[in-house]
Amino acid sequence: MKKVTRLFDLLELYKDEFSSLTNAFNYRKDGTWISYSAQDYVTYSNEISLGLLSMGVAPGVRVGTILLNCPEWNFFDMGLLQIGAIQIPIYPTISEENYKYILNDAGVEYLIVSNQEIYQRVTSILKDIPSLKEIYTIEPVPGVRSWQEILSAGKQYLHPENLMKIKEGIQPGVLATIIYTSGTTGKPKGVMLSHNNFITNYKALGEIPPLEMNDRVVSFLPLCHVYERTAGYTYQSFGVAIYYIQNLEEVAACIAEIKPHAFAAVPRVLEKVYNRLVMQGRSLPLPMRVLFFWALRQGHKYELNHKRRWFYEIKLWIANLLVFSKWRKAMGGHVKFIVSGSASLHPRLTRIYWAARMPILEAYGLTETSPGITCYRFEPEGIKFGTVGPLLTGVQVKIADDGEILVKSPGVMMGYYNRPERTKEVMDEEGWFHTGDIGVIEDGKYLKITDRKKEMFKTSGGKYIAPQVIEQRLKESPFIEQIMVIGENRSYPAALIIPNFEYLKGWCEVKDVPYVSREKAANHPTIIKRIQREIERFNQDLGQTDKIKKFRLLHNEWNIADGELSPTLKLRRKFIIEKYHQVIEEMYHSPEYNYKIEKEK
Repeated sequence: MKKVTRLFDLLELYKDEFSSLTNAFNYRKDGTWISYSAQDYVTYSNEISLGLLSMGVAPGVRVGTILLNCPEWNFFDMGLLQIGAIQIPIYPTISEENYKYILNDAGVEYLIVSNQEIYQRVTSILKDIPSLKEIYTIEPVPGVRSWQEILSAGKQYLHPENLMKIKEGIQPGVLATIIYTSGTTGKPKGVMLSHNNFITNYKALGEIPPLEMNDRVVSFLPLCHVYERTAGYTYQSFGVAIYYIQNLEEVAACIAEIKPHAFAAVPRVLEKVYNRLVMQGRSLPLPMRVLFFWALRQGHKYELNHKRRWFYEIKLWIANLLVFSKWRKAMGGHVKFIVSGSASLHPRLTRIYWAARMPILEAYGLTETSPGITCYRFEPEGIKFGTVGPLLTGVQVKIADDGEILVKSPGVMMGYYNRPERTKEVMDEEGWFHTGDIGVIEDGKYLKITDRKKEMFKTSGGKYIAPQVIEQRLKESPFIEQIMVIGENRSYPAALIIPNFEYLKGWCEVKDVPYVSREKAANHPTIIKRIQREIERFNQDLGQTDKIKKFRLLHNEWNIADGELSPTLKLRRKFIIEKYHQVIEEMYHSPEYNYKIEKEK
């Protein structure tokens, strides 16, 4: 296999070793899958490079991309990398304010967007971006220049030899991209990553998965995020066929159709898949329902091979034959592994996916580490449930005195763009990157994340609370979809909870409780008391100072568009606290629908 030292060297693999791949990149249009071959990848990438050179785009020029997951994302990625231009990938779902901030902070000169919908989102701010020279779209938009013009210019460019000269001068350590963090607190920060940052990372990840050329993967997490982007480079290094899904509502149907061998996901997606499975089980006739939940219980007890006894093996075999096999079929029947990252996944879910023979590889990292720090491995002692696994090759970790995880690796960023003072805050004099996460090393090799340093808070009694630990426990309940634990400078923790309304609707039918709407359900005394029982159950396993004393049910699901979630689906805690300030005050000072008062009735 050819040596890859710059990201665009991947094109040489497609030209020489994966040339027979006819479905290298695929996307769905009007219900039909459209494929691009390995040769298409090389051709379009080169034409974009030459077209941009003909337009005067030189090394170092900033080019913004606001693209949905699509093959063209890769064409522009490689086309820009080959000429030393700097790609600024931007989430399609952020606010106008953040669009303006990022485009100005990066000094973007050219902007590539997917379609008319995204173009309309940025139209009003274009006049406020003095550096911007031109905007292009992938899908035709009346009155706006098309990316096809760049391809045409590339075909007509008279000095293609210039591209080779530029490529030869690009070193592995030069800046490849600036990725702006999702901004859960304050303004987004531009993370500068080099070719080498990505390459050392994806090669370390490439030691783990059992992928082969022509395997199929689906991609639905945003490619503008470092997690899916690095996963994409890993896929490309194996020559697998990548299928892009732009609409998250179509993920389940597309997985059943494509029958992928692997994909990357975030815990919330995996939780929803599992919760949907449980809902289906509850609707089965009684004998089958008993068998179904018996099988789930076997899955929740799953341990790795050396810890399982022969009697459990028989029960697990039965569970797989009668229940889990149907789940695998719904997931296409070919899944070799699923990568889970971006947030913590409860071990209960990890166990049941492994029991169902769809192994989850938990991984941990940050944009600043491009991103991989740890990942489960298919080898002896390569996995420990409840942790995020052993370190990747080339990564060093140590735990600071206050519990913070510190990292050294070839994947650690070059720094924050235009923010040297912020870079100094996270990079110490010895070269350790301060992640902001709290954790421990178990058994001398497995990293366990316990919380975010900045998200821990202190009650008025001086007790520190790690909210994510509590939230993760409570989200085990099928009744709870989203939850945020609060209580800074208060006398005890409380919670804002959004029920799993799909599950709740089925429960109401069984219990003969009227279900009119989400709003009415969130205020129905019977439903409140049922979720109260869930909190009581989980409180039994929490320390006295961590127990949830009050809660309120909300009926509007938190999402990216309304600002409660970051583009990587993390809670924007400060925003949520401000948005629900009145609700929180009422919860702490009013007896209505609160846990403590309901328990006393």
